[in-house]
Amino acid sequence: MTTADEGFTDFSRSAGTGLLRRALLLTGDQELAKDLVQETLAKLYVAWPRLTDDGAAVYAYARTTMTRTLISWRRRRRYAAEVLLESLPEPASVTDASFEDRDLLLRAMRGLAPRERSAVVLRYFEDLTEAQTAEVMGCSVGAVKGYTSRGLAKLRSGLAEHVEITGRVK
Repeated sequence: MTTADEGFTDFSRSAGTGLLRRALLLTGDQELAKDLVQETLAKLYVAWPRLTDDGAAVYAYARTTMTRTLISWRRRRRYAAEVLLESLPEPASVTDASFEDRDLLLRAMRGLAPRERSAVVLRYFEDLTEAQTAEVMGCSVGAVKGYTSRGLAKLRSGLAEHVEITGRVK
């Protein structure tokens, strides 16, 4: 194994969990998240010789690659469609409130358009500025503001409906 391969292996091991968590937030689906991380790492491996040794810059490159790959999937309709069932499956027996909250948030995130979801994840999960988010998404700062605003409005609306139905407020 060459030094470059070892560097890539070290990076993928250290950043793998963070990339998977981010991919799960972007896709809302565990299997699609794994596919997204795998494709991101494959693209990163090809670009590895051109990248610097700065871990933050490499992670930023991976984050940008992941976001653009997901947007590309949506454009090509490669992204898996939801499957409609005749009846709902039995609810999980887990009653942990944090699990329920996380599941509720993931379902609400799935309702966002890809660019809205990307903007919300980059701004509030990755804690990027509007300018950094615009750079990662390849759009203007104004577009990021619009995507974020619409995404948050949809999340608030969806979560408000849940509170009205369940009566549960935190």
